[in-house]
Amino acid sequence: MTMIYLSLGSNVDRHRHIAAALSALNYLLGELQISSVYESKSVGFEGSNFFNLVVGADTTLSITELSENLKRIEDNNGRKRNGPKFSPRTLDIDILTYGDFVGIESGVELPRAEITKNAFVLLPMAEIASQAKHPQLLQTYAQLWSEYDQSSQQLWVIDFVWDGKKISQAQ
Repeated sequence: MTMIYLSLGSNVDRHRHIAAALSALNYLLGELQISSVYESKSVGFEGSNFFNLVVGADTTLSITELSENLKRIEDNNGRKRNGPKFSPRTLDIDILTYGDFVGIESGVELPRAEITKNAFVLLPMAEIASQAKHPQLLQTYAQLWSEYDQSSQQLWVIDFVWDGKKISQAQ
């Protein structure tokens, strides 16, 4: 089994697509570690606010198999792949880490650079994997978050219920 972390994001019919993604990931991977759900402004384009979170799970799937399954989940949720890179998304699921793997496999570069660049990835990662270490930087996600310029991107926890369970609650 390999521990993986995934980022999920949506800014189109956000609650429905995030809930559908969690259900599909739960079916695919089994028990999930789920961060709070955060809302943030779009980064890189003008658009509706995003819901973002990080999910952790153990898997026996290879990186290739995992990537193919994640693309299928995105496609099943109306993901359009022919638009600009920075544009509205029904659902975006990215592999952040795959165990301690560092490198490129099936076009997936790991660990994903967005971990240390975007608050909406790093904060939920620090929330559910605070003492885990970034495979390249060898710092814990809690350390990386404490060193991050937290004023550079605003985000806030939102109320979110999935499968009858409260995932997160606004402060």
